[in-house]
Amino acid sequence: MEEQPNDNRPSVPTWVWIITIFAVIVGLQLLFSGRLSGPEEISQQQFFSQVLNGQVDVIELSGDRLEAYRVDAAGEPETVGITTKDSQSSLEDVLAFNGLNNAQLEELGVEVQVRNLSLRNNIVSILFTIGPVLLLIWIFSRGFRQMQGGGGNNIFGFGRSRAKNLSDADRPTVTFDDVAGVDEAKLELAEVVQFLREPEKFVQVGARIPKGVLMVGPPGTGKTLLARAVAGEAGVPFFHISGSEFVEMFVGVGASRVRDLFEKAKQSAPSIVFVDEIDAVGRQRGAGLGGGHDEREQTLNQILVEMDGFDNDTNVIVMAATNRADILDPALLRPGRFDRKVFVDLPDVRGREKILEVHARGKPISKDVELKEFAKLTAGFSGADLENLLNEAAIFAARRDQRTIGNLEFQDAFDRIALGPEKKSHVMTQEDKETVAYHEAGHAVVSFHLANTDPIQKITIVPRGRAGGYVLPLREERMVYTREKFEDQIAMAMGGRAAEEVFFGQITTGAASDLQQSTRWARAMVMNYGMSSSLGLPTYGDQSSNPFVGRDYGFGMGRDYSEEAAKAIDDEVRLILDHNYKRAKQIIEDNREKMVGLANALMEVETMDRSTFEKLMNEAFAAQSDDAEVDSEELTDALVEEVMPSSD
Repeated sequence: MEEQPNDNRPSVPTWVWIITIFAVIVGLQLLFSGRLSGPEEISQQQFFSQVLNGQVDVIELSGDRLEAYRVDAAGEPETVGITTKDSQSSLEDVLAFNGLNNAQLEELGVEVQVRNLSLRNNIVSILFTIGPVLLLIWIFSRGFRQMQGGGGNNIFGFGRSRAKNLSDADRPTVTFDDVAGVDEAKLELAEVVQFLREPEKFVQVGARIPKGVLMVGPPGTGKTLLARAVAGEAGVPFFHISGSEFVEMFVGVGASRVRDLFEKAKQSAPSIVFVDEIDAVGRQRGAGLGGGHDEREQTLNQILVEMDGFDNDTNVIVMAATNRADILDPALLRPGRFDRKVFVDLPDVRGREKILEVHARGKPISKDVELKEFAKLTAGFSGADLENLLNEAAIFAARRDQRTIGNLEFQDAFDRIALGPEKKSHVMTQEDKETVAYHEAGHAVVSFHLANTDPIQKITIVPRGRAGGYVLPLREERMVYTREKFEDQIAMAMGGRAAEEVFFGQITTGAASDLQQSTRWARAMVMNYGMSSSLGLPTYGDQSSNPFVGRDYGFGMGRDYSEEAAKAIDDEVRLILDHNYKRAKQIIEDNREKMVGLANALMEVETMDRSTFEKLMNEAFAAQSDDAEVDSEELTDALVEEVMPSSD
């Protein structure tokens, strides 16, 4: 059977052909002109000086080129000089100009030979003349063919859309089953897919297909993943592009790309267009201090027209994603353009558990790992954070040559993400270690004795990131927070500094982040939530008029209160902080023995879990209720015996 030629051979790029042809033309021109071989060209004065000195036997004239030869003993000619004459002058004129004539040449024994150019040489000369011109014509003709053929990868395709059309072969395999923790968003988008699959079902009852779906949410919550799931579920063409790809330095290019994109989508209708990070082009027009960006505004205007302009009878759905919906232009958000706004928020505890289960597929998770417990621990984590948590846990397992991912790997991965890597090379002095132990013990003891704080999950004095140690609470997710909750949180944060003052009589820099967090909470209570008895219900400070986030230049740059109110705010914030610091200090003074026992145990074992900590607190309470003296040394020994087996 005859073998078929291979059509899958890689094609040679155009630029390789251009360089090769140009090199061949130049090489041939140099070859035929004699510049690649023989002596270099000299002046006429030098040339005829050699003739007068008797160094030349033969002068050959070929066109305007003069070449001098000397015949050796074997009768072989050897070139000794090359020069050129003016095309308007004859050989006699050139000889006369240089002081020679035919008679003198005969006396010198110089033979003059005239060689007529052949037809072949004339053709080659013509090709050398018009060859580069033909090459340039070929390059431009190829470029114009590319321009007519479309595509955004050539120099003529500025105004063409760079959107990727995901065909059946390229369509993502992600479906709604692979997306967890955002059930409401999945329901909204599943309805959009159903619109495209069964439009008659909705048309019969007079429903109009939505023009646009805007997904809004913090980074990492799965907006792009949801778009990939829609692409995997929908059986229609799916065009994907980023908002930044519309904006170029040339005015009008972005609008041209928008027109080209929607033209392609209309030809493939019903179809979906997904614009990721639409805030790059959809900012409010006329905002800021220095005017708008003309190119971006023209692009936005074209998007507005294409989505709901004069000709709005299209079957194209536009999906977009952003985490900065507050800076988008109002005309973009009105019904008829983006009819639906899908809020993709941070997942709750059930959502986090489902997300962990999705990302745990294919990973060897140990049987004793309860993903539900880590879902409770990771309050505030996004879907991307949870995926990173599982990946970091798998990396820890691989480093330790384990075949399964256990609880220890999950806990280490959480600590690494939340606080940074463990500083194994950092050696703490005994004085620093004692200070950190009492500092963290102060946080834990104060939290245990307050009613509105979250239970302590872990206490450690192992340095991580910028922290010398930390207390990890198991945070409860709530929709609303009370004044008592804020005050107890502030008192807990002040517990570390209060412990340093009570036991060492001095303060350190270790409470810097605690003071910053406490100040933010107290200021929010006074300025945002109306939890101040002296300032009452008004809120203070309007951050919605910041021109640097795409809004108008408001009066006072967010300052909407008087100097007297500012002083009252400062006084009230300080009053809240001082009050709760005194509460924390009083709790520590009332529980000195428990503080000493807990701090000594931390210096021994360095890390303590929830069960061990609560056992210490409950045993101390039992001893106090029996009117017995609490022995801190006995508590320390009991804690060390409790923890050391698990830490070996």
